[in-house]
Amino acid sequence: MIDKIKEQIAEVSSFTTDNLDAVEAFRIKYLGKKGVLNDFFAEFKNVPNEQKKEFGQTINQLKQAATEKVELLKQALEQNASEEKLFGDLTRPGNPTELGARHPISIVKNKIIDIFSRIGFNVSEGPEIEDDWHNFTALNLPEYHPARDMQDTFFVQTNPDILLRTHTSSVQVRYMENNKPPIRTISPGRVYRNEAISARSHCFFHQVEGLYIDKDVSFADLKQTLQYFTTELFGKSKIRLRPSYFPFTEPSAEVDVYWGLETETDYKMTKGTGWLEIMGCGMVDPNVLKNCNIDPEIYSGFAFGMGIDRIALLLHQISDIRLLSENDIRFLEQFKSSL
Repeated sequence: MIDKIKEQIAEVSSFTTDNLDAVEAFRIKYLGKKGVLNDFFAEFKNVPNEQKKEFGQTINQLKQAATEKVELLKQALEQNASEEKLFGDLTRPGNPTELGARHPISIVKNKIIDIFSRIGFNVSEGPEIEDDWHNFTALNLPEYHPARDMQDTFFVQTNPDILLRTHTSSVQVRYMENNKPPIRTISPGRVYRNEAISARSHCFFHQVEGLYIDKDVSFADLKQTLQYFTTELFGKSKIRLRPSYFPFTEPSAEVDVYWGLETETDYKMTKGTGWLEIMGCGMVDPNVLKNCNIDPEIYSGFAFGMGIDRIALLLHQISDIRLLSENDIRFLEQFKSSL
């Protein structure tokens, strides 16, 4: 009889299942009122006296083994059930990860920074809330100068000397005040002007302006730098410079790049001329150098500036500048493949 109990102990030890109903059936078979254990206990009275002690110990081993096996199987199955409930079907394919995209303004700004960094230009930044000196006066625009009307400015009502910068040239002034020539820097950033919002203009937009000051800097250096830039950014090397006026440069010029007339879009963009205006430039006015404590008798330099938004519209064929600031996810998702 003891050998039969030991056989049952071995059977209990080898039993395994991944079904909760099978575990319950196993429990009833061994621990139920009509189970195997009760049958062995009923035989206890027929066991010889000298074997009763060993018989009782062996039955207890069977009971303990069956009880532990039931508990272990239940715990394992309940844990698996909770994990499946928490994580779902672990064999199914995972959800695809949504990839973000750089904003077209950031894409173009980073390209411009990269192009100029190859020829030694660093990046300088400054405050968007500026004072009159850095935004106007130091740039050869004294108070009541008529050229101030070229930029309809947002002033702080409580302090007319404080304003939202109208160009990133203010950053160049700050840089010249704190650094000695040679200076070679570009200043990207957001600027503000009180203009009507339409498909072609906005009350805030982004600029990047460049400044190079050293001994014997000439207009030829400016033209060659812009030639390099337009070739790298647009892949078009044909440019022209038209005389213009800016208070802080003399002489001044507007820069056009030959876009071509290959498609109907080219005709619309260039108004049938093939030429696109992309920036303004010029030689830094000696008065600006004096205002920044740089001797114009020793140093000269050139400056240029362009609208990042306008470049983004050209490169990505965007028809409405307002799309750049509306954060429409359908619009932004189109730039996932861009740098």
